[in-house]
This record gives sequence, structure tokens and C-alpha cells, in this order.
Amino acid sequence: MKRGALKRSARDISVVLVVLVCATVGIWTWDSAPTTAFLPPETQILKLDTEEKAEKIPTAQNTENKDNYSSPTPFVNKEQSKEDQTDNKDTEQEEKQVEEVSVSETNQGKTTPIEEKNLQRVEHEVIVSEPKHQETPTSEENKSKQVKQEVAAGEAEAKTTTQIEKTTSDPEIKTLATDESKKDDGSTSTAPIDNQACNYAKGKWVVDKHRPLYSGRRCKQWLASMWACRLMQRKDFAFERLRWQPKDCSMEDFAASKFLRRMQNKTLAFVGDSLGRQQFQSMMCMITGGRERPDVLDVGPEFGFITPKGGARPGGWAYRFPETNTTVLYHWSSTLCDIEPINLSDPLTEHAMHLDRPPAFLRNYLHKINVLVMNTGHHWNRGKLNGNRWVMHVNGVRNTNRKLAALGNAKNFTIHSTVNWVSSQLPNHPGLKAFYRSLSPRHFVGGEWNTGGSCNNTTPMSIGKEVLQEESSDYSAGHAVKGTGVKLLDVTALSGVRDEGHISRFSISASRGVQDCLHWCLPGVPDTWNEILFAMI
Repeated sequence: MKRGALKRSARDISVVLVVLVCATVGIWTWDSAPTTAFLPPETQILKLDTEEKAEKIPTAQNTENKDNYSSPTPFVNKEQSKEDQTDNKDTEQEEKQVEEVSVSETNQGKTTPIEEKNLQRVEHEVIVSEPKHQETPTSEENKSKQVKQEVAAGEAEAKTTTQIEKTTSDPEIKTLATDESKKDDGSTSTAPIDNQACNYAKGKWVVDKHRPLYSGRRCKQWLASMWACRLMQRKDFAFERLRWQPKDCSMEDFAASKFLRRMQNKTLAFVGDSLGRQQFQSMMCMITGGRERPDVLDVGPEFGFITPKGGARPGGWAYRFPETNTTVLYHWSSTLCDIEPINLSDPLTEHAMHLDRPPAFLRNYLHKINVLVMNTGHHWNRGKLNGNRWVMHVNGVRNTNRKLAALGNAKNFTIHSTVNWVSSQLPNHPGLKAFYRSLSPRHFVGGEWNTGGSCNNTTPMSIGKEVLQEESSDYSAGHAVKGTGVKLLDVTALSGVRDEGHISRFSISASRGVQDCLHWCLPGVPDTWNEILFAMI
């Protein structure tokens, strides 16, 4: 019995010891973290993100995907269906007109293998020429007020910090900063980084006290008066103060001296429609600073630019800067394909519009060009084709392919054909750099150019100032250059948020009640196209 009592006593002692150890551990843990000692680990607790930490989706004006490119009429309401001089129409009505054309059953009416191959490539794309327009907001008063304050701040800063040229009495010129006077004064533009990796189309507009780059009032030698808004009734010029700032890289500041050195003994050629002509005149004003240059040589005849007998003007202009032997030219080619009269003896003859041939100018003078910038777009409409008596041709004969006759398909087919031809010529011209400029957007609101359409907004950045999309808003242009040696000069989206920069109701040449919401005031948006071009070359 004595041994049994001892066993029970030992067991009791063990239990007491276990209890004491547990109590000691518990008390020590409670002292260290009394409120969380017995809660599950932090990693096991379900966390809910706050609204501030929720993923933000970047938005940008004119950001669209493939499915959005179904409207052939950009920057107008969907319900608008009338055709104008700047539309690219590809409607059911047009298809009906195409089907009314009698189709020959001969070999001429059959699609050739080359044509079919190019057409199939075009048909894989969504037919588009421009992004749709978002009307200028009128109810966002706070946003508009903020924008005006931002622009006003830039204007005020410009008045107090920009150096004034003592040799002129022009109040506009007094606000301009010359290349020599620009110092390290806080400007965000720096030397360029790897240009090949930079998406210059992605970024935002900012107010810059050094803008504009030239005087729109004084650049009369190069700038057409119909595009010089300083010579019109427009009173607000805040739009001239904006500079494009790429998001992920720096863009080299444009300087005339650097441009001329870079283009020494070289030729820059713009080939395209009236927007290409605006880019050409912008470049001439940027190089000269808007000043008279009597020493610049007119070398138009070297490129066949001679006013024909009875004609109003030559097919282009070419000027040479003697100090560096740099030539800058423009050739009018609104559709970027070869057009020739069918019957030379008939003044009212139809003209063959060869969709698969580049402009004759390129075939004849490409060997003299070092930097080429091409564009087309706004002349692909029935009004232009019928008015000019242009008849589509492929492989040297009148086109009878109904699908190709649709304007959207014809335009894309032509762009692909010309871009591919230029790309094929690059090995023969090692020093040639070729660019295709994407479509310049229109901003008609409430109608078209001939039905009361307007673009009355004059406040910069009121419909946006930032572009974050990776791909071009001009889907056709982006896909035309893929796989070729031609580079894309993408200006569509960044120009799309600049609706205040058009000539608008201030045009001196338009009919009463007609606004120009297609062309730009100069100085203005096309200057930025040239700054990006300068950075890319």
C-alpha cells in the first residue's frame, strides 16, 4: 500500500508541473501581445483592398480596339450618314452603287493572284481611317476651370521669364525664345534616350513657356495665310503654348541648327494631301524660325515642280538651305497612288487611279530622297473620286472587283501597296529612312463641314491631355507598316485631344457658316509631328 501511495503522489506531482509550465507560457505570451496571442496568423486573415488601392485602369482620349473601328466617319455622331469632302465612306449605299456597275465575265474581270493576295491581307483588318469623336464636354465646369488656370499659369510664366528680342517691335515675337536663348531653366525636355525603344505617341500635353517655335504672323514666306490663325480674327492663342511630352522617354528639343546639321547634303520629302502640306509648311517655319530667308533657294524644277500652262500652281515645292545643302520639299499626292489621264487629248477625260502603283513622283525621284514622310486618308470619298473623274485601276485595267471597289478596302489596299513598294526599295537606297504618318483627326461636332458641323472649343486640353494606349488609333496605318522597313509616325491619338487647335470658324477662305475642323492653325499641332519626326531621324 505504501508503494501504491507513492505512485499516486508522483502522478499528481507530474500533473501539477505540467499545469505550471502551461500557465507560465501563457502568462509570458499574454504579456508580449495580449490582444493577438490567440488570434490566427496575419497571413491567414482575409484582407479587403480599399478603394484607394483598387487597380486603376488608365484612360485616354481616342483609345480604341479593333472592334471600335467600324465607323468610316470619324469624330461625328453615329447617326450622321451624309458624305462630305473629308469622309472615308464605306456604307451599304456605296456597296449598292458598286453592284450596279456591270461586271465583265472576261479575264479582265477576274481577280489576279497578286491582287487577291493583297486584298486578302486588307480584308483581315478592320476597315478604319480615324477614331470616333467624343464631343467637347460642356458641363464639366470644374475641369474646364482647372485647365484654364493651368494654361493661364503658363502664359503668365512666359511673360515674366521668356527673353525678349530687342530688334523687333512685334508683341508676338517678344514672347518667342530662340534656340540660342534656351538654357537649363527647368524644362523637362532632355537629350534623347534610345529612340528605337521610345513610343513617342504615348504621353501628355503640357504648357511650355518657350512655345510657339515661330511666329505665325511673320512666317509669311512659307506659311499660307489660310492656315495662319494669327492673321485671322481669332483672339485666344493658348493652344500655341502646348508641348508634347512622351511618357516613358525624353524627346530631343527641336533646334534648326541641329536639324540642318543632321540633314546636311540630304533631302526631306513630304508626299501626301493638304495635311502633308501643312506639315511641310510647319517644318519650313520651324527651320527658319518664321523669319525671311532670301538666301534659301527654290529648287522646285529639279523635282519636276513647274506650274503647267493654264495651271494654278505646281505639283509641289522644294527649297534648299545653302549653308548645309539641305533640301525640304512637298509633293501633292492626295491618294498616295499613281493617277494618270486616260485620254490625253480630251480635257474632260477620266483619270486612271492605279491602286497598286506608287505615285510617279516616288518612282522618278526616290533616289534623291533621304527622309520620306507619306500620308493619305481624307480624299478617299465618293465626292472626291466622282468630282475628279478618278476611276480605280488594278494591274493596268479598270477594277471590277466589288470588294476592292469599296472605299475603305481601296484605301487600305493602296496604303499597303505603296508602303510595301517603298520598303522593297530600301535595300537599293541604304541612306533612305521612310515614314508613313498616321491619320490626322477631324473634330466636327453636330454635323459635317457642309451641314453645320463645328469645332467651337478654344480651351486647350478640355477633352483630355494624355494618351496611354500602346497601339495606334489609326489601325490601318499601324498594320500597313508591320513587317516592312517603313516606320510609323503615329500622330492620331495625340492630335485627337487637340480639338481647340483647328482653324474652326476663323477661316478667311471658307463660305459663311462653314467651319474648318480638319486643318490646323499654324503654329500648332503639326509642329509636334515634326518634333517627333526630328527625334526619330
